[in-house]
Amino acid sequence: MAVSAVHLESDAFLVCMNHALSTEKEEVMGLCIGEVDTNRIVHIHSVIILRRLAEMTGRPVRVVGWYHSHPHITVWPSHVDVRTQAMYQMMDQGFVGLIFSCFIEDKNTKTGRVLYTCFQSVQAQKGSEYERIEIPIHVVPHEAIGKVCLESAVELPRILCQEEQDTYRRIHSLSHLDPITKIHNGSVFTKNLCSQMSAVSGPLLQWLEDRLEQNKQSVVELQKEKERLIQELASL
Repeated sequence: MAVSAVHLESDAFLVCMNHALSTEKEEVMGLCIGEVDTNRIVHIHSVIILRRLAEMTGRPVRVVGWYHSHPHITVWPSHVDVRTQAMYQMMDQGFVGLIFSCFIEDKNTKTGRVLYTCFQSVQAQKGSEYERIEIPIHVVPHEAIGKVCLESAVELPRILCQEEQDTYRRIHSLSHLDPITKIHNGSVFTKNLCSQMSAVSGPLLQWLEDRLEQNKQSVVELQKEKERLIQELASL
């Protein structure tokens, strides 16, 4: 039986979004961590970034889904995605799939947009194939950044940098490359690192700074509440 809805915490949503926007040349993927309640609602508390194709929250959690990106293409799952999802559901009927479609330009406004969807696979009425069903997804506001989400968000730039380094070293080690080609490859490597800083590290730093300001404001408000409660106790 398919799940009824997905509640995706906002911090996990931002990690998925940041990961999906990290590259428009290929798909990225990660795992969703959370639990499924008695109403068949999947609660996703955090995500684990996987390189391209515990200790969690103190609650009994498990892997409840996966996510990947669709750069420049529709948000709807492909037939490969649907079959992959079906295989996951053979192990867990509550398993869900998220897709983030990004680097798409709105034809009317000429601005970029990001779409996302959640789906499961069901047996088609005819034949042995599977078809998708869309699962309602709700981005749930979350006051604090979860430990796993924070670690995943901070780890993303390192993972992307390591991937670029591995690719560069593999190509650079080829014996038949001439000096001009090696210089060109080094320039491409540097360009890709700069692009990552602009697309990932910069927005991530801004996000963390915004959360820091929110936390500072929360501390001020809590301090005021503490003083108010102390005055009330003193007056008793």
